[in-house]
Amino acid sequence: MTTGWKMIITAVAGIDGLTEKLGRLLSGVNLLLVVSVCLVVLLRYWFNSGSIALQELAMYFHALIFLGASSYTLKQGSHVRVDVLYNRMNIRQRAWVNCLGTLFLLFPVCLFIGVMSFDYVSRSWEIMETSSDPGGLPLVYLLKSLILVFVATMLLQGVAEFLRSVLILSGKESPENG
Repeated sequence: MTTGWKMIITAVAGIDGLTEKLGRLLSGVNLLLVVSVCLVVLLRYWFNSGSIALQELAMYFHALIFLGASSYTLKQGSHVRVDVLYNRMNIRQRAWVNCLGTLFLLFPVCLFIGVMSFDYVSRSWEIMETSSDPGGLPLVYLLKSLILVFVATMLLQGVAEFLRSVLILSGKESPENG
């Protein structure tokens, strides 16, 4: 195997490893989300009290899980897809579908989201945007930044998925490794 193919295999493994670590790290945020939502409910219905900051914190946790771990979901092959045809395809046909889907759907959509949200996020950072609700969290700019984290991690994992499919199509990687 040539050095070029080895570099591609190493790159795919490196990106997969990074995505795996991020996904496992963010899986712990699920517990924080559950606890924060339970506290919101307890405060509201048992103590007739509320906390805007706690409600917003639950929203931040949800956004972090959804936007931060989407690349992990992509790596695991767990995104929603129409499996009626895909499941009947052989590994090479699946690799073609994955290559084309990544090139013509994933990359353009991520780039569109990134371009369209960049100014939105930048303006939020410029003014260090805070919650418009009294008692809310002063970190709206960080929340909005998760959009760009989503774009970056999805593009990175998309590169790994594309390269993995190229390796399968070229016979350089067995399907079990992909």
